[in-house]
Amino acid sequence: MPSRHLRLDLPASTVPERVRVAFARLRSELSIPEGFPPEVLDEARASALRDDYAAERLDLRDLPFVTIDPPGSKDLDQAVHLSRSGAGGYVVDYAIADVGRIVQAGGAVDTEAQLRGVTFYAPDGRTPLHPPVLSEDSASLLPGVDRAAAAWRIELDERGEILDVTVRRALVRSRAQLTYTEVQDALDAGTADEVLVLLREVGALREARERDRGGVSIDVPEQNVTLHDDGTYSIELRSVLPAEGWNAQISLLTGIAAASLMRAGEIGILRTLPASDPRDVERLRRTALAIGIDWPAEVPYAELLGTLDSRIPQDAAFLNEATSLFRGAGYLAFQGPVPEGSEHAAIAAEYSHVTAPLRRLVDRYTTEICLALSSGGGAAAVPSWVVDAFDDLPKTMSRSGQRASSFERASIDIVEAALLTGAVGQTFRGVVVDVDAKDPRKGLVVVDDPAVRGTVTSGSRDLPLGESVEVELTEVSIEDRKIRFSYEG
Repeated sequence: MPSRHLRLDLPASTVPERVRVAFARLRSELSIPEGFPPEVLDEARASALRDDYAAERLDLRDLPFVTIDPPGSKDLDQAVHLSRSGAGGYVVDYAIADVGRIVQAGGAVDTEAQLRGVTFYAPDGRTPLHPPVLSEDSASLLPGVDRAAAAWRIELDERGEILDVTVRRALVRSRAQLTYTEVQDALDAGTADEVLVLLREVGALREARERDRGGVSIDVPEQNVTLHDDGTYSIELRSVLPAEGWNAQISLLTGIAAASLMRAGEIGILRTLPASDPRDVERLRRTALAIGIDWPAEVPYAELLGTLDSRIPQDAAFLNEATSLFRGAGYLAFQGPVPEGSEHAAIAAEYSHVTAPLRRLVDRYTTEICLALSSGGGAAAVPSWVVDAFDDLPKTMSRSGQRASSFERASIDIVEAALLTGAVGQTFRGVVVDVDAKDPRKGLVVVDDPAVRGTVTSGSRDLPLGESVEVELTEVSIEDRKIRFSYEG
């Protein structure tokens, strides 16, 4: 789901000691592991040496897949190829790392993955779901090497609607590892090859179909923090490139296709999200008013968000706040007819996580379900180790997702506190975006420059909700992850 992201634009070795200590303490508090037990590493190394992955696989090595990820990525879950169909539509070939091939159910790697649930991300590094010998090497869809994959083929009509879906185990070879910037630059310059041109074309069609459904994607800008030679920090927002949105639509398309297979086969694990809390929508309307974004009362938030541009500072700030609308996501495992409450409100469709098995535990299980259903074997062909996990897996994923969210939020708090260290007593312009219902003298303020947020209190009057204010920084603590402002009116 959309969330705030922060990146430290400096080598880990230059991160100040207080910040490193705060990150270490946070990992300890949330039981984020620092490494892997020896038995897990031993089993992972043995799995990486296996060479039987080509057996009984569809050979797609002649199909020129490419991967598209942030720079420096090594855990490459997905590789894409697009082409035109003879009927005027499109064919999306999407290769997903076949983690089910290398992780033995009930083995040491699997047991450790159950404890982690997901890969944990922080500004100073990440804690992977699987040992790097698997996630960054033998299972990763790195360019120029043969890799085992679950190969999705999704046929679309001329409007980008799904016509047919299949998924099979295959052997693939990625031709290139591209970054979002490289893709966007090639498209803007007119030098992109046919696959990238079609990525833009299909991505735009899928964005239009998302709007038709009433779904919404939020281009959450990334907060980049830079440490300067004089020891001071600066923070800026990096806007989301259109190519990132088009690429994300391929992943969303595959998750929707997977959910359709599961519904037809009457077995699966869906990602769910309830409709937004009206109180969050109303708070967001106050934020829009305060920062000058026109939001007519009759316009749904999904329609408004589609008009915003993360390259514009006020839009970027609003998009950051809009992530609060997406709360209460969960997982629904079912056998038989799909129960009520199966839809994902932000996507406005049924949806399943299947495209990131190197970084998310549940995707290994959902991929096995879809492979079984697509083979024609029906629910009876789903491996027993998958079905046996139905009771516990949704709870495991919910716990790990909550822990990952807490980890990311607290990591951002640490860096924002470091950014403001030494600024106690200074005044800042900001917007009061939330007020405590029980005590209207307490609330939340979003400061314009630098782009941070913190608690705010007023000594004698209610906080002016939704208004631009001047506040004084009264407390900042890296260790306690606190930023506090005061407002005097």
